[in-house]
Formats: sequence, C-alpha cells, structure tokens
Amino acid sequence: MPVEGLRYRRVLLKLSGEALAGPSGYGIDPKAANVLAEKIQEVVALGVQVGVVIGGGNIWRGAGASGMDRATADQMGMLATVMNALALQDAVESLGLAVRVHTAVEMTALAEPYIRRRAMYQLEKGYVVILGAGTGNPFFTTDTAAALRAMELGADVLIKATKVDGVYEADPVLVPDARRFDHISYGEALTRGLRVMDLTALTLCQENDLPIIVLDLWQPDGISAVCRGESVGTLVDGRASEPVRP
Repeated sequence: MPVEGLRYRRVLLKLSGEALAGPSGYGIDPKAANVLAEKIQEVVALGVQVGVVIGGGNIWRGAGASGMDRATADQMGMLATVMNALALQDAVESLGLAVRVHTAVEMTALAEPYIRRRAMYQLEKGYVVILGAGTGNPFFTTDTAAALRAMELGADVLIKATKVDGVYEADPVLVPDARRFDHISYGEALTRGLRVMDLTALTLCQENDLPIIVLDLWQPDGISAVCRGESVGTLVDGRASEPVRP
C-alpha cells in the first residue's frame, strides 16, 4: 500500500550504465542488475511511480570513439542503452513487478516505441517504465534524455543516482577536502561549471523548474528517503544556494 505523505509521487531515475557493470567495470553483471531492481522495488513499494533512463557507458562510449563518425558512434551508444534497459527489465520482472521498456528508436521486436501518453498511462497503472535509446538523436547525452523524459512525463523530480553522494565544489577524488552542497541553485551550478548534469540537461531543468537530486546510488534506502522528503544528497533547484557543508 502507498505510504502517506510522500514528497515525490512520480520520479525519473537516471542511472549510469556502469551501475550494471559490477566489479569488472564492463558489460552487464546480473547480480548488479538484481541490486538495481531491488532498489527500484523499494521505491515502488512506497506507491511512487518510477521511470528510468539508463546510460550505456558499461558497453560503449560514443564520445570516446576516436576516428569514428560521431553520429554513428552515438547511435551505437543508443543501442547499448537498450541492451541495458532489457537487462534491467528482466531483473525487475523477476521481482514480480510490472515493467515496460520504451525506446526512442523503433525496434518493435524488442520493446515499445516511446509514446508519451502510453508511458504516462503505464506509470499511472504502476508499471516501471524504462526508457532506452536516449532521445533517439546523436549529439545528446542520456543526461539530456533523462531531463527531457522527466518533463514530458510530468515527473516531480529527476533523481541522478551516481557513485558520489552529491555535488561538490570540486572533484572530491582530486580534492579530498572539497565541500559538498546540500542545496545549490541552477544558476550557481552553471556559473561554477559544476558537473551536476551536462549543460543542456541542466539548462532544460532550469527553464522548466524541474528539481534535480544527486545522490549515491549505493546508499541504503537513499532513493526511498528522497521520495519521503528526507534530505539526501544534493538538491538543485531555483532557490538561492545554501552554504556548502563544512
């Protein structure tokens, strides 16, 4: 049964392809897929409607394909995201959840073509909707696809689940004493050049007042806590920035 008092009732979850890679850092690890599915199950159990955009970097990175035509490389990357979407679908279904994969590039033998109203109907009926093939166009990242789909589907928030626990004033790997923001405005994130999402995605969210939450994917109960309104990770929205955490 749904939990009363949810802050967010429809979310778009952006996952990196690397989340499916497991210890090898490459390919698809069924155990990693099962862990992701369990995290999605926790959120669905709250009564939250869940859409998912997943990247393809565990299989192919078009931007890094030296000497290859960029459009072709990006199209290959779109196919990689579909492979990941199908793997995640299998893992989610194994937990007894209803799930559908939509693709921005038609491949009807494998998944449904993305139709906004159909995807919204499925969300309302409790399906997990996984969105593959990015925007269907080269030169756009899955960050941008996530922002676009979140707005099209009427998501209350875009949750970017990564391997870090929020947005820092500098790369915490290179600058160990870098401080983390609990909250930052779109404008300051853009001015500082912080890597919240790519520039197009962040600007889209700013123009449409769509909040972004960046959090650690592997934090126990992290995504569920966000849906309940708890402070987790970094919130990016239109309000004035707060001081960074000391």
